[in-house]
Parts: sequence; C-alpha cells; structure tokens
Amino acid sequence: MDILIIIIDTLSNILALLVFVSVILSYFMDPYHPIRRGVDVIVEPMLAPIRRVVPLVGMLDFSPLVLIFLIQFVAGVLTTLLFSLR
Repeated sequence: MDILIIIIDTLSNILALLVFVSVILSYFMDPYHPIRRGVDVIVEPMLAPIRRVVPLVGMLDFSPLVLIFLIQFVAGVLTTLLFSLR
C-alpha cells in the first residue's frame, strides 16, 4: 500500500510540473519545437475539457491552474483513501 501512495504522489507531482513547464514553454518556444510538442502531447488532452468550461479572462487562460488544483485534489483523495485502507 505504501508504494502505491508514493507512486500516486510522485505521478501527481510530475504531472503538475509538466503543466507548469507547458505554460512556461508556451511563452518562449515555437509551437512546433519538438520539446514543446512532446510536453503538449501529454498536457493538452487534460487541458482541453477544462478550457471548454473555464472562460478566458482577458488574455489570461486559467485552465492550467485549474488542472494543477484538480491533479493535487485527486491525488490527495486517492492517497487519503489508500491510507485509510491500510
């Protein structure tokens, strides 16, 4: 059980970091750069449903922030659930 909790925590941290990296790369890299495309392949499928619900505020897109909160929330719920089953 402990290893599963560690895996969930690590994966959630990696996903949140990838979302953050995707935001940073969107400001500095060409959309067709291989590194940015690789990160976008992972992050964009998770961001697309959120972008349909969360509107743009001016030129600001808050969907990556919402995704990071959702990742952390789901990871917290799963870890708490697994911890209680111990």
